[in-house]
Order: sequence, then C-alpha cells, then structure tokens
Amino acid sequence: MESLNSPDLVLHNGRIATLDSKYPEASSLAVKDGRIIGVDDTKEYQLGPDTKVIDLKGSRVIPGLNDSHLHVIRGGLNYNMELRWDGVPSLADALRMLKEQAQRTPPGQWVRVVGGWMEFQFAERRMPTLEEVNTAAPETPVFILHLYCRALLNKAALRACGYTKDTPNPPGGEIVRDGQGNPTGLLIARPNATILYATLAKGPKLPPEHQMNSTRHFMRELNRLGLTSIIDAGGGSQNYPEDYAVIQELHKRGEMALRIAYNLFTQKPKQEKEDFARWIKMTGPGKGDDFFRCNGAGEMLVFSAADFEDFLEPRPDLPAALEGELKEVVSLLAANKWPFRLHATYEESITRFLNVFEEVNRSTPFKGLNWFFDHCETVSDRNLERIKALGGGIAIQHRMAYQGEYFMDRYGKKAAERTPPIRKMLEMGIPVGAGTDATRVASYNPWVSLYWMVTGKTVGGVSMYPDKNRLTRNEALRLYTQGSSWFSSESGKKGAIAAGQLADFVALTDDYFSVPDEQIKGIESVLTVVGGKIVYAKDEFATHAPPAIPVLPEWSPVKVFGGYGAPLDIRKAARAGVPVQHRHSAECHQHGCHHALQQLFTTAKAARNRYADFFGSGCDCFAF
Repeated sequence: MESLNSPDLVLHNGRIATLDSKYPEASSLAVKDGRIIGVDDTKEYQLGPDTKVIDLKGSRVIPGLNDSHLHVIRGGLNYNMELRWDGVPSLADALRMLKEQAQRTPPGQWVRVVGGWMEFQFAERRMPTLEEVNTAAPETPVFILHLYCRALLNKAALRACGYTKDTPNPPGGEIVRDGQGNPTGLLIARPNATILYATLAKGPKLPPEHQMNSTRHFMRELNRLGLTSIIDAGGGSQNYPEDYAVIQELHKRGEMALRIAYNLFTQKPKQEKEDFARWIKMTGPGKGDDFFRCNGAGEMLVFSAADFEDFLEPRPDLPAALEGELKEVVSLLAANKWPFRLHATYEESITRFLNVFEEVNRSTPFKGLNWFFDHCETVSDRNLERIKALGGGIAIQHRMAYQGEYFMDRYGKKAAERTPPIRKMLEMGIPVGAGTDATRVASYNPWVSLYWMVTGKTVGGVSMYPDKNRLTRNEALRLYTQGSSWFSSESGKKGAIAAGQLADFVALTDDYFSVPDEQIKGIESVLTVVGGKIVYAKDEFATHAPPAIPVLPEWSPVKVFGGYGAPLDIRKAARAGVPVQHRHSAECHQHGCHHALQQLFTTAKAARNRYADFFGSGCDCFAF
C-alpha cells in the first residue's frame, strides 16, 4: 500500500472486546481518518512515517462508553467550581476536603458540593450535620446538594443568599427553621427541587474563558473514566442558544474530547410550545457533525409533566392540565419530525403520558422518530407493551444506586426488585440505553452504573434486584455502547470496534470481564481514543497523553482534589500550596493503611446519638 493510505494509528498486542458478533475478540486494530479500517489485519498495512504504533501490552480494550443521559453542557460550565464528594469513602474525608477548600476559596466565592454522592457511601453511613459544615467553613459560603432532596447551607451562605426569618417558603419547597423562626441552613424539596436550584443560582459564575477551561477539564475527567460519547439531556437554566455558547466555541476551536448529541429542554412554564417552535426554526435533529449535533427535544417537554423522583417524599400528583399541554408540544414535534425524550419516573405518570402519545400518533405517526422515556423506575409490563407498540425506547440510569435505600423504606423491598425492569425491556426488544443522569442526582462515573446493572446493588452495598433483573457484564456493556447509540440515531456508527465505525475505544486499568464484582467500580481508562485521537493516557501509556490543561481559576477544587474519588494525592495538593494532612482513600487499603478507618468508626460510634434528631425524626433510624 502507498504511504498515503497508511493507517494513522495501529494498536496491537491487546485483548480487544469488539462487541462485533461477527468477530468478538481481537488483538489489534488500525485507524485512518477517524475511523476503524481494520481489526486483526494490521500486518496487511504498510506503515507510513507518521503512523503511530502502540503496544497495548495485554490491556483489555472495549468500545468507548456512551452515556445516554448526562448533563455535561451545564455541568461543564460549573465543574471547576465544584468540590466532588463522588466516590469519597468517608464523611471524615469529605469534611476535611471541605475545610481545606474553604481555606483556599477567595472572598466572594462559594464552595459547592453539587450532587453525585449519598451518605451510605461513607464509612459512617450518615449525612454531615450543619454544625460540622459551619465548623469546617465558618466564613466561606458553602452549598451542599444532596440528590434532588435537600441542600445544606452554612451560615455564610444563608447571609449571601439573603435568607432570613422573613423569607417565605417557595411552592413545593421548605426552608427549615429553628424555634425562633430563623433558617437553619437546611432546604428541602417537597418534592419540587426548584428551591435547591434557585439557591444554587445565587452563587457567582465563572467568566467565559474559565467556563471553557472548566468544560475541557470535565470532558477530560469523563475520558479518564472511559467515556467517548454522551447525549446531553438539557436542564434547567440551560437556555438555547445562550448557554450553549461555550461548548459551541470549543467545538469551533477543535477542542472537543467527547462527542455530544444535545437535546433542548424547555425553560418557560406555560410557554413550552413557544420554546420549541422557536428552536425548530433555529436548528434541527442531526444538525452538526459527529462531535456536536442536535438530537431533538427534552427531557423536559412541559413543566406539568415533571414527576420529581424524590423518594423521601410521596409521589407527586401531576396537574389536570398535563394532557392538553403535552399534546400541543408532542404534536408540534411529531409534525416536524423531531425526536423527543421525556423524564418519567412513575408508572402513574407514564400511563398518562402514553395516553397522549397514542392520541397524537393516530394523527401524526411516530414511526422513525426514535422517541424515548428516561428513567421508568416503576413502569408496568402493560406500559412496556405500549412503548414497544409506539416504537419507543427507554434510557435507564443508576439513580436507584443512590436512592434505593429511600425507595425500599417507602415502598418496600419487593417493589424495588424491578426499578427499572431492565431484563423485561430487553426480552421485549425495546431499545435500551444506559447512563447516569449526572451530575446532580448521581455520579457521572459509568463504572458505578455498570456495577449497579451487574450486581443489583446500591452504592451503599444493599442488594436490590434478584438474578432475573440483573445483567451479565457483556449485556451491561452493550447497553453502554451499542444500546446508547440508538438514542442519538447513530446505530451502526459507534458502539463496536469494527471496520467502518468511528474510532472510539478505551484501554482499561483492569479487565472488566474478570475482576471481582466490587472492583468494577474502580476501573478507569489508561488510554482513551476518540476519532483516532488520543484524548487521555496514563501509566504505561503516559507518553502518549495530550498536553496538560491548566486549571482555572487558581483556587479551583479540581486543582487539588480532581473529580470522582478525589484521585489527586497530597503531593499535588502541596504543590498547589495547600497544607493538608494524610487523607484516607480507597488506595490506602491497598497499602495497609487502616488507621483512618479505625478513627472513623470510633468517631461515628461516639456521634451516633448526637446526630439522631438532625432531620427532626427524634430517633437514629434515618440511616436504616
């Protein structure tokens, strides 16, 4: 072959799970112009002077992971401002991180812990108290979001927000008060989470250049965990096109390390149809390229259809206006051939949504739309049949890994056994894609989601699902690759390592197919390739890593702690000018470090009764 036709990249000596049924295992692959041109035939190619050759050294390689529901565009704007408790093994560590970050954060800025964690991941198996938060950060405003349920604010944050005894409770939310009527710092969604997000929005934003830096760091963090594609589900306060300017500029600059298909999320209650009518004139499904493209409408289509998934609160009864408002919007989308997605937690809501969809479908057929529901934790077999008949799909997420304990406490263990009924969906031939719904209600780590599908366990280790509703590792991986590709209308284009498909693949720290179940959560990438370009590399492949990106602003939590699992060590913290003590982490276990864990259990035991009535229950049963 002539040099002109030589591969750009050749990888060999690997254990490649192709997910191609015609050729499931391979040891080498070749890439040209962003696509895979050959699998296990690299000896047939003449290498050119610019061909990069990488010895995989026996590493397990899989197709790039694809999260079918992630709020990456909004999350990227804020990532560098957020202190992540995702994957942190103890509350003591989390509070120490909070204290250190408060000391580094300049006046006028906040410390934000915005979702992705739950108390049962901690060795102490409890929430932080307001007293602990105020002690850790007496002067710097602190906002801590816990799922879609509540937020903890220290006294400085209450002052920054202007919350006083005269501040009224918003509809569907509560500002918890002490005996004198003063806000304590605890905000509760009952069950409307608007109070949480409206409070978060009061904090300062990053300037545009820092938002671009933040988004690049978030993409690299997702690359670290093996993600190469995501479908963005929109979000509140994510207006199109204004709040898409940063991601569009990064795309224009060629700095996308992740493929993004985005959905448009309505922003104005009672004006949803106007939102979509305007956007239909501005863009359309498929507009863009393989790195950044419009995917359709949702996950919010009308505000009256928002069935909040706060399992600490009763299921919300949706208003009577739902059907009429939803019909208007769905009719508009179907008539303009716009695929759509809709947030749907409860069976009762899904029944009403499907009544509308079936009515619209009779006049404007859905065929070819690739419409789908998100979540579907309590969907019935009958409604699965109706979804199948309408040609719909279901994007599932590991929200129950973070809220399973709450669900079982309210509805019982039996009801939790099929939340959602993934096995039944697959048996019926319904398209299913996997994801996280990060960054707030759950962590963006796909390996936690894969662990949940395979083991049926929550992050806290509680077993929820019987064998019949758990997946094999191969099945779960397929949902995170080929399965998700259906939801962006890209089936056959990505999701497998096969000739002609996009060159998106990942070499892993451990073999996903053989490690013990509990180790699945700890898998990362050592080499992530998107479109034939190496976007992340470490360990034995570190020489292939792209240039480092400076962290902006200088005080960013990401500079010291990184993202999921706080992976950065104390030496990096010291180089950033932060005096810290030894921090207990998951890695410590591997080196025989047990002193911190012993300290945690001693502290937790002593504190058991002290925090028993933190949520006003008067007992210590909150931790189940």
